[in-house]
Amino acid sequence: MRFAKSLSTTILVVSSSFRFVLANGIELDLSNQDSIKSGARIVADGLMNYYNGNQSGQVPGLFAGGYYWWECGAAWGSMLDYWFYTGDTTYSDVLKEALIFQVGQDWDYMPSNQTLSLGNDDQGFWGITVMAAAERNFTNPDTDQPQWLALAQAVFNSIALVWDTEACQGGVRWQKFVFNHGYDYKNSISNGLLFQLGARLARYTRNETYADWTEKVWEWETQIGMIDGNSYYVYDGASANDDCTNINKIQWTYNMAVFLAGSAYMYNYTESDVWKSRVDGLITTLTTFLYQDTNIIYEPACEPSNACNVDQRSFKAYMSRWLGLTTQMAPYTHDTLFPVLIASATAAAATCNGGLDGVTCGYTWLTGTYDGSFGLGEQMAALEAIQSQLIPFSVAPYTDSNGGSSPGDASLGTHHVIVVDTKAITTKDKAGAWIVTVIVGCAVLLTTIWVGMEGDESTNPLKQWIRVNDS
Repeated sequence: MRFAKSLSTTILVVSSSFRFVLANGIELDLSNQDSIKSGARIVADGLMNYYNGNQSGQVPGLFAGGYYWWECGAAWGSMLDYWFYTGDTTYSDVLKEALIFQVGQDWDYMPSNQTLSLGNDDQGFWGITVMAAAERNFTNPDTDQPQWLALAQAVFNSIALVWDTEACQGGVRWQKFVFNHGYDYKNSISNGLLFQLGARLARYTRNETYADWTEKVWEWETQIGMIDGNSYYVYDGASANDDCTNINKIQWTYNMAVFLAGSAYMYNYTESDVWKSRVDGLITTLTTFLYQDTNIIYEPACEPSNACNVDQRSFKAYMSRWLGLTTQMAPYTHDTLFPVLIASATAAAATCNGGLDGVTCGYTWLTGTYDGSFGLGEQMAALEAIQSQLIPFSVAPYTDSNGGSSPGDASLGTHHVIVVDTKAITTKDKAGAWIVTVIVGCAVLLTTIWVGMEGDESTNPLKQWIRVNDS
């Protein structure tokens, strides 16, 4: 395989036709809005075949098959997209139940049963999903339940609170707690989700604190070298143990796309040439993830060798989702990005002819047919690619000034108390858990002082950290 050398501005597709015949004679025509909706319904039904959390004795929000908690949150993001783009409410109640059930005891997507494996990126994917629920006016929960915007703010605050300047001059670590494997790694997806969430909150609430944080994350990523300031390549991460001096330069679709969409949100919010230049710079790297001259998205780090693991087989879903959002937040990018979405949707749809049902979607979009691979990630990726074709018929994400109705709480997520099952960890881990508990206990005390203090920001450091503007 070879990489495309330049991003074509011409629509290049794998097939001369946008029509596909699936099982039972079902025809999918990607040039017809109603047909796209029908095709998306077939793929969404396939995705929901992996879900049993609404059955007796099962856990709401979790998909069957041992999928990690973060991917479950990401999959609900795809189903939220499905509801919004198609108008189909079939799964709305299940979606709402899942998002509320997993919020955790402190309403910040840090449920105690995930503590021993919780990453900042895991939490971030759930935060992005509820942010989309706020932006798309998904049915608000009852008043005694956590609200979508408040939950997104809680996740943002919780991740921002663990910004670490002791190593690498900043950034957040991959894992949440010191006793988690991978705590020593600072990666672009964890920081990228904080970045994008901040950008989306800034646009939605017009609170400049979120915009400030977004700029802070970008500057750190470029300063440390995880985003190359010249090429705009987005690299995976680096070890805090050597102060991030050796960057892991592997490139994944979702790392580039999380920063692209976040930058587009900031461009939409600020109309700044600085953010436009960052959008443009990131777009120049898109050819890394397009196979040859086809404009079809693929995963160059693992797809050519057929080595993509369960997590990685979902990454193209986020690329499609965030490319679509970029065309809405920065409309001038449409003519460059939408040909990629068209070609990828065409190629993805061609793989959805497998399995016993005849409509299961495969992983690689380069074969023109089902490749034998199946799973939540494969189905999610095909769904996002196909339903991206409905973006031109949809409105841009709302804000609180043009239709968004979700109530916020900008202080949520700043007072989390960690509850650790000490029977499940080693003596060494217990020591780490004790240290974290002390640190978080201090954060609780500081938050209590902050809430009770009077005075302006100049006399209140915590108010300087986050200027509450909860309308």
